[in-house]
Amino acid sequence: MEYIVHTPCGELQGCPGKNAGTVAYKGIRYATAGRWEYPKQVTSWEGVYDATKYGACSYQPRAFYNEEENLKKSFYYNEFRKGETYDYSEDCLFLNIFAPEEAGQKLPVIVYIHGGGFTGGCGHEKHFDEPIWPAKGVIAVTLNYRLGPMGFLCLKELKEEAGFTGNYGLYDQMTAIRWVKDNIASFGGDPENITIMGQSAGAASVQLQSYSPMTEGLFQKAVMSSGCGMGSMMSGNTEKAQAFWQEIMTRCGCETLAEFREVSPEKLFAVWQAGKKEIKGGATATFPIKDGRFVIENAVLHNIPYMAGSTSEDIAPPVLQSMTRKWIAGQEKPSYTWYFNRRLPGDDNGAWHSSDLWYWFGTLNNCWRPMEEKDYALSEEMVSYLCRFAATGNPNISGELPTWIASGKGQNRVMMFGDKDTWMGKPSMPKMIYTMLTNKAVGE
Repeated sequence: MEYIVHTPCGELQGCPGKNAGTVAYKGIRYATAGRWEYPKQVTSWEGVYDATKYGACSYQPRAFYNEEENLKKSFYYNEFRKGETYDYSEDCLFLNIFAPEEAGQKLPVIVYIHGGGFTGGCGHEKHFDEPIWPAKGVIAVTLNYRLGPMGFLCLKELKEEAGFTGNYGLYDQMTAIRWVKDNIASFGGDPENITIMGQSAGAASVQLQSYSPMTEGLFQKAVMSSGCGMGSMMSGNTEKAQAFWQEIMTRCGCETLAEFREVSPEKLFAVWQAGKKEIKGGATATFPIKDGRFVIENAVLHNIPYMAGSTSEDIAPPVLQSMTRKWIAGQEKPSYTWYFNRRLPGDDNGAWHSSDLWYWFGTLNNCWRPMEEKDYALSEEMVSYLCRFAATGNPNISGELPTWIASGKGQNRVMMFGDKDTWMGKPSMPKMIYTMLTNKAVGE
């Protein structure tokens, strides 16, 4: 097969996917943007676009050191990136589409926004390469967006130039979703049935997208893993953020915005990394801010179905799990909560932050861990629930899987994905977390 698709932008050449019966379209440029400029959506290209390899990732700290030699960063490197190579650039606004070979028409679509603290990650690490969702009749989209100082710097000079400043990475995400809406029908997708999904900072991004007045109608459902309820908490103080970046500009030896735009990425990231530790407010300077346009005060949440959960050894697990349950229970449309506590084989780290992604994406074969029959069965269940939710707004498949009851007042059970059979239950605090919080053994 030629794997050529005719899109509103022009012809596009894909390649066979890893999974039987799928096609991969990689490295599709969805927008262009200069440094600290807002993205302009791509609407056309000349000739046949080569979409057979992944595009560059946003510059991020790991672009400037050897992860293999940096023990502090070794866990996630060993888990998701070991043995892989990545290109980094300011020119990084690319997305990837994975679809069935025989796609038909009007298939549901999941657009995934990666996490990484708004400072790291990309859309084609091992756990995202390639989702099994097309086997369930769902088109998958992953994407890159600008990170760290490239994506979340804000300055008064930039506000004077464009009328607003900051959140460049969030605008990238929105533009990618809009590109998908405008073009996905060419791949067999339904532009009126798009689900956005994210984990950690990606989940906070999904929440912020769901609150933004600029995204009304762009998507119909949303899924958040290990970050539900955190969106508003991660909207930093605009004045403090601007003061921090003004100091970074000064430390880079720049007096004008034009000079600052010419600073090398290596120098910019080095000065920012040092400034995070030395300047007040540096720790949260790369969080989104209330820019008065995309992120606003008193925003109204989109009235759509939501699905969210966390893991047992997550970041502040009891807090995050409670926050997730309360947030989901407060939605108007039926929405659903999960809790993942499968202790992954291969070490004693349990269900650590982001461990559930292997299962949601169905990419266990990309993992170094000695996965067991239980892991593949659990992943199959989770993928089935997710794809059903993307198709209908309800994860239940009558007669095939345990019934997932929507969250709400008086209903505080969640779907439990773990070592035991999948069931509706109440999460219990892991022994290691209980001991850490109370200095007691469970049962004392």
